[in-house]
Amino acid sequence: MPGNTHKSRTSNKAMTLFVCFLAALAGLLFGLDIGVIAGALPFIAKDFNVTAHQQEWIVSSMMFGAAIGAIGSGWMSSRLGRKKSLMAGAVLFVIGSLWSSMAPNPDMLIVARVLLGLAVGIASYTAPLYLSEIAPEKIRGSMISLYQLMITIGILGAYLSDTAFSFTGNWRWMLGIITIPALLLLIGVFFLPNSPRWLAAKGNFRDAQRVLDRLRDTSEQAKRELDEIRESLKIKQSGWSLFTSNTHFRRAVYLGVLLQVMQQFTGMNVIMYYAPKIFEIAGFTNTTEQMWGTVIVGLINVLATFIAIGLVDRWGRKPTLTLGFLVMAAGMGVLGTMLHMGIHSVGAQYFAIAMLLMFIIGFAMSAGPLIWVLCSEIQPLKGRDFGVTVSTTTNWIANMIVGATFLTMLNTLGNANTFWVYAGLNIFFIVLTLMLIPETKGVSLEHIERNLLAGKKLRDIGHRD
Repeated sequence: MPGNTHKSRTSNKAMTLFVCFLAALAGLLFGLDIGVIAGALPFIAKDFNVTAHQQEWIVSSMMFGAAIGAIGSGWMSSRLGRKKSLMAGAVLFVIGSLWSSMAPNPDMLIVARVLLGLAVGIASYTAPLYLSEIAPEKIRGSMISLYQLMITIGILGAYLSDTAFSFTGNWRWMLGIITIPALLLLIGVFFLPNSPRWLAAKGNFRDAQRVLDRLRDTSEQAKRELDEIRESLKIKQSGWSLFTSNTHFRRAVYLGVLLQVMQQFTGMNVIMYYAPKIFEIAGFTNTTEQMWGTVIVGLINVLATFIAIGLVDRWGRKPTLTLGFLVMAAGMGVLGTMLHMGIHSVGAQYFAIAMLLMFIIGFAMSAGPLIWVLCSEIQPLKGRDFGVTVSTTTNWIANMIVGATFLTMLNTLGNANTFWVYAGLNIFFIVLTLMLIPETKGVSLEHIERNLLAGKKLRDIGHRD
């Protein structure tokens, strides 16, 4: 009997790890599709002879698709379930990757990237939600953090892949190679269980119990969790009606929108999408130097994410964000000043890149992960699905605007002024953080909700009474 129990626990742990691995693979694909365009774009521009404006559309079309995908993901995951939503995302990842690699002209490439955007939008909403409902409580936080980490690893992987293919200049292979992990995700999703919370929400408590029995160490744990799910389902989501009737909920939604705009307008995704171009501006004219510089950008982004994981529950959200915006403002400001003065030596080139990497550290340790944490913490339970959907969609719309304007800004404002604009925005974000952003470290979601709905100032909703 004890042997059977041990065998069952081992089997359950293996199933849980498999589930979490596949959900994290969705994060990897998310990162791969964000990062791959940086290395491919110079070769696409040369092959298709496209203008700067067309390049901006090739980059930003994916964010347009992601915004649409994020809007529809709430309905899809509720109606079809988390598993089928992930399956739809995986199918779109496969089709979009293959179509991108075979696109005969820029217009078809843009359409293919809109499809990839739909996949990214679905993954960015559904995978963390699925993970939070499947992972045991004791590892839930680390599993969701793993998903965020996998996004940065995916970006780094895309940069390494781009660098490997850059020696031949074959951008079609750069875009097409992503089909392999997309196929792995599609195959793996077939073996995933449905979310027990979704099954229970549909009244299918028997199947929900079966899934929990497969994922938890004991049947007592599974039964206790199902009882908690039953209790939580008594609180019905009423996001839109709450938004129209409750001014305090509207404040939370608007704060979520502001947080996502702040994250995107730091300028981080300018570097993610146009890294080789920025290295060229800094004086590295050799393609190999630009590509390896891009890899270093991706590596620093991964490593600096661990700083956020270590600081978020020690320092708190607000101090970490403030420091991050300060570091980003300094990095962009000094880089802009160097471009204004002119980069005339090898030492100046490397110092300029050091400022760029300092900016990336500032983002990855603060606004990158913490904005997502705050957006989920500030929404009251009844309107959480609605609030998170609105803020996630805002993220992709702001992302699209940033991607669609950078080259135009360089051409109209000049290199130095463009980076100064982003430095100024980061300084402005420090002011907004001090004025509006609450500190939520160590405060229960229920306490934050009570303070919000009682009408306390936004910056005070994390205060204990």
